[in-house]
Amino acid sequence: GSITIRLLQTSTFQNISCVETEGLGMLEDIELGSIDKHTWTIRFYQPWVRPALPRSDWDTIQNLIRIYLQQFNHLINEGAMEKEVPYPFVAQCMAGCELYPNRTSQAFAYVAYNGQDFLRFDTDNATWLPYQDTSLSRYVQDVLQNYTAFSEMVEVLFNDTCVDDMEMLLHYGKAALERQ
Repeated sequence: GSITIRLLQTSTFQNISCVETEGLGMLEDIELGSIDKHTWTIRFYQPWVRPALPRSDWDTIQNLIRIYLQQFNHLINEGAMEKEVPYPFVAQCMAGCELYPNRTSQAFAYVAYNGQDFLRFDTDNATWLPYQDTSLSRYVQDVLQNYTAFSEMVEVLFNDTCVDDMEMLLHYGKAALERQ
């Protein structure tokens, strides 16, 4: 059947200057690694994960994560001020792709706000769609839609990189996956 890789993020915005972010990478139900919430560096949980990709790829992924988190925190705080959203609040993101046996894939990205479905990324049209029509969801949708670099990064990561990297992880983690 299909295999899914998921990147999970939970960011708790205590106030404008204090955000705690936790991140976890999963291949099916195997925890691959997490992001250190203080240094935003990758911690590997499985001995076969780091060797699955060249060091330069991991460096690139780690740098993309750092840039993403800095921009994510900035955009969220900016939106919270603009829309007078009360602190504290929680933003959760789940992104990844599902790889099918015929080597096709389907990417996905979802955003939740305080535990409620908020936005999803429509990969076919490269657009953000709100789950509920509120002034906050329209505002965030508009910001993300105009933030084309982010949408392009999501598209490239999950339509190109995802398949190639997942195939390497599947190769290196074959024994662990077969034990599941």
